Amino acid sequence: MRILAAGDHFVGTGLLAGAVRAEIGAGHEFSELTLPWPVEPFGPVANVHEASGTEEQVIEALAGAEVAVTQMAPFTKQVFAAAPGLKLVSVCRGGPVNVDLAAATEAGVAVTYAPGRNAGAAAEFAVGMILAAMRRISTSSAELLGGTWRGDYYAYDQAGLELDGTTVGLVGYGAIGARVAKVLVAFGAKVLVSDPFADPAKIAADGAELVELDDLLRRSFVVSLHARLTEETRHLIDAAKLALLPEGAVLVNTARGGLLDYSPLPDALRSGRLGALALDVYDVEPPPADWALRDAPNVIATPHLAGASRQTAERAASIVAAEVGRYVRGEALANLANPEVLRP
Repeated sequence: MRILAAGDHFVGTGLLAGAVRAEIGAGHEFSELTLPWPVEPFGPVANVHEASGTEEQVIEALAGAEVAVTQMAPFTKQVFAAAPGLKLVSVCRGGPVNVDLAAATEAGVAVTYAPGRNAGAAAEFAVGMILAAMRRISTSSAELLGGTWRGDYYAYDQAGLELDGTTVGLVGYGAIGARVAKVLVAFGAKVLVSDPFADPAKIAADGAELVELDDLLRRSFVVSLHARLTEETRHLIDAAKLALLPEGAVLVNTARGGLLDYSPLPDALRSGRLGALALDVYDVEPPPADWALRDAPNVIATPHLAGASRQTAERAASIVAAEVGRYVRGEALANLANPEVLRP
């Protein structure tokens, strides 16, 4: 069997190939392709999103392959048409957004993904962003390094707030949101959750309270977004929703840029309606030079790093390798994105 390992500079090609070899043993041929992400930003390729590299590169590397493992390679209708022997694409991401699932199904190719691969890293990062925003960690550091000693931050009306006793609202309760909740509860926070698909019993067992989104926004001093981006959740938090937040509230988004309508944020920060904003994701990545939030007060901004841990890369490779092992042994695939491909 021939296998394509299409890695990048995070989940490396060697890491992918090594994990698959460890899972299925010797006797298989490998072709390798290294894609430019994250040295170069990802973007849409044909009709798939968040991909790296070109269709032509993938088609050439796929010659004779039955299985492909990747994080970012674009698998489009054109790619599937050029690879008639392909049977499995295993994507080491939380969702196969770089794959045209309809084209894969039409071509008879099973597509798997890696839920939870970065849950620990992303949850830690989200909590870090919450703490940084509430306690002015990054902004005061930047001011000090710039030559300004802000002793006035110790004044009562300027001092930060503790998580202990603070109400934090989590919008979305998947693998990441649930981890964040457990950490926040351990800090002593009151945690509210809004997620129409979450299990109320699990939320209660985790020490949180399930509420409607508007109720969460009205009651929460900190709101952290953890929902998936769909047509229904695009601009889920817009000007009308922001207006429901308490004066001076903190908003954190480490999930997907499209969950937020960014246009009202600069004015909300300048007016004090929003006390602080912590972002790791954006509607346009990277943000343009004239980005309106560059000179807004109390903004923390990082370049889409929440999932960037070495353990995430290693876990991602392990998850896709396990799926290849199941395929080789004729077992059911664990995380199949297009189950209809198995129907006669």
